[in-house]
Amino acid sequence: MKKIKNTKKRQAAQLAVEAKDNCCSASSVWSWTIYVYWFIILFFIATTFYILGRSHEFLHPTTQNIVITEEPLVQPASDIESIKAKLQAGDVEEAMVELNDAIKDGATSDLYTLRGEAYMQQGVYTNALEDLDSAIEKDSLNAIAFYDRALLNTRLENYEAALNDINNALAAQSMKPADILTMRDLYAKRGQLNLWLKNWQGAVADYTNSLARAEGRISADVYAERAEAFTALGDYENAVNDYTSAVRVISEQIQAATTQEEREKQSSSAVNYFEKSAALNFKMGNVDNARSDLESAFAIAVALGDDESADRIQKLINDLN
Repeated sequence: MKKIKNTKKRQAAQLAVEAKDNCCSASSVWSWTIYVYWFIILFFIATTFYILGRSHEFLHPTTQNIVITEEPLVQPASDIESIKAKLQAGDVEEAMVELNDAIKDGATSDLYTLRGEAYMQQGVYTNALEDLDSAIEKDSLNAIAFYDRALLNTRLENYEAALNDINNALAAQSMKPADILTMRDLYAKRGQLNLWLKNWQGAVADYTNSLARAEGRISADVYAERAEAFTALGDYENAVNDYTSAVRVISEQIQAATTQEEREKQSSSAVNYFEKSAALNFKMGNVDNARSDLESAFAIAVALGDDESADRIQKLINDLN
């Protein structure tokens, strides 16, 4: 362990020098340094797993990613391709004209769903709710309409109603699958709602179901949010494991990031997860692990040029020492 800690100190010093150079370099040099850093972070994580004897699940987590968002879920039917394209391009006004004409000619559940999404983009929530209600009345197995209404109720902070809609979306999706929805993202969304409603056990169960699904890709946020639920339940060990898995997902996502902005956003999330993991390790009396987490967070903060976070984390490290 002493040898590992000395190695980490040498590597942290090297990272600090690289981060300083990055502040004055072009984005390509920044990217190279971040890649080197993440290689080292992965080594730290692998070493920690070995020492602690963690389970196979956490040594080999699923590394795909899906982010639950509130972007419009547009139906792919050929007769509404023009409307779909306009909504995806942000031409909501033009799409609305076509939708109004199409609904006059023959209202369908899909058309009402699309117009509900258009109203959501415009922030006209009362009209959006009416259209989504109409879509569901015409087709009680329209999973997308239920999902959209759940998103709308979430925006309106009607979380119980949103939870009910997600339950219906799950049931509808199992009987009449929509190609642009997956059970993974539906379970993740329900987990998020349960988390907000402080149903910690329900949130853990939903996030676990989401992670167990084969379709789609896993988001680091799902691990991090399940870690929050575990923390609320006092299960700090599983929470730390989930924060570690979240960082592992980010470390792989960052390799495929196409912009510096995306890399910086992902790295900032990693700083947050390392800090939360450090706090939990400290509560469990794992001071060395807490220090290692903080040193990793500090290195990323320096590489990002986030002086405020770096100063705060350095003080925490000093307190541990």
